[in-house]
Amino acid sequence: MDIALVGIGKIAVDQHVPAINASPDWTLAATVSRQGSVDGVDSYTDFAQMLAERPEIRVVSLCLPPVPRFGYAAAALAAGRHVMLEKPPGASLSECHRLIELARAQGVTLYATWHSREAAMVAPAKAWLTDKTMTRMTVTWKEDVRRWHPGQDWIWEPGGLGVFDPGINALSIVTEILPDPIHLTAATLEVPENKQGPIAASLRFAHPKGADVSAVFDWRQDGDQTWTIEVETDAGTLALHDGGARMVINGQEHRAEGPTLEGEYPRLYANMAGLVATGDSDVDLAPMRHVADAFLLGRRETVAPFHD
Repeated sequence: MDIALVGIGKIAVDQHVPAINASPDWTLAATVSRQGSVDGVDSYTDFAQMLAERPEIRVVSLCLPPVPRFGYAAAALAAGRHVMLEKPPGASLSECHRLIELARAQGVTLYATWHSREAAMVAPAKAWLTDKTMTRMTVTWKEDVRRWHPGQDWIWEPGGLGVFDPGINALSIVTEILPDPIHLTAATLEVPENKQGPIAASLRFAHPKGADVSAVFDWRQDGDQTWTIEVETDAGTLALHDGGARMVINGQEHRAEGPTLEGEYPRLYANMAGLVATGDSDVDLAPMRHVADAFLLGRRETVAPFHD
């Protein structure tokens, strides 16, 4: 199938383009971007023009920042195109629900992707936890914003999520692997005095069976990056490390046979091909609900200014 990629920035170049080019399901037929392009691929700066001139392109993958994404997604759906959304699926929950309605009315596929759910050991962790009684879960997600988001000012603005841009990856794994739903009860958001978005956050959740569930996100990490989820159960402990690439159960490491993190985006595009083939959609908003709740319930603390 032909696919158009919209928003040719760092994530598109690093992840989406290689995944599409390596896929047996897709041909990158066009790009839309004000600045970026892909060698050998027709490029547009105007999305409406691409939709009008390329009716044979039935699928659009949107890699834009969250705030402008809704307009592009709504236009694509109105034109009868299937739409794949980078995470988070929108700047607000209301936008996402509107896109679900539009996709349903048009009879097309809408796929809200959560790439961290496709890390190699997430599915095995979910399977192991299915019949266990959890007593504690601790999420530690600490990275260096300068390394992963250099010069991306939009990420600090309203709708950019701040530290929840990576933190929502952790929440996408948590909501995937837990047998029982959780909800946020308290949060502290550390906001630099010169920014709109938080640079760090601590969260606490209620679990229906009384487990102690907490998370810490921080963008000020030097040295090794930390993406860990640790779970204590009645059958021992499980830990996911490196964003779900590695799993340790009761001290024994379990390794994936295939790609670990580098397999995330290829699996997303394989999922999208399957959804289009069956006419289904997949728009799970659970990770985003937790972030929205954190902004609603979170206590703000002003911290030192941050400069790239």
